[in-house]
Amino acid sequence: MTPFRSARGAFTLVEVLVALAIFALSAVVLGASYVNLIKLHAALRARDTNEEDQRWVRAALLAEPDRGLAERGGDVVLPDGRRAIWRATITPTGVSDLFDVALELEAPPPGGSGESIRTSVTLRLLRPTWSTEADRNLLVQRARQRLQREREALR
Repeated sequence: MTPFRSARGAFTLVEVLVALAIFALSAVVLGASYVNLIKLHAALRARDTNEEDQRWVRAALLAEPDRGLAERGGDVVLPDGRRAIWRATITPTGVSDLFDVALELEAPPPGGSGESIRTSVTLRLLRPTWSTEADRNLLVQRARQRLQREREALR
């Protein structure tokens, strides 16, 4: 007979308390893991929704042929009925008809409760309709001058 067992084969109070402590610790760890899994799932769903919202706003931007109206922005109704507000900051690059666009989006969260979600994305777009003839000619002239200087440097 061991000193920790009673004669009838029942568990002692110490053994029961150790078993309860192990069970409680396991329950806490499993509960925390479950909560983290739920938070991760919600974050992924919000990220997917945010990317879908950006796609809709990007389509609205690409559908706008006028640079002034594109910079002013607008609103677009998303597939789930929410309304997103967007605006674009358009900066010409050194290449004719090529623009850097900072697209900003503000939309209510899915379900409509809580603060609006604000995101921004930077795009590089080739948009001939956003260029003026004078800007295009100036860029072509600069490119020709640069090529002429490089040719002269090689001689």
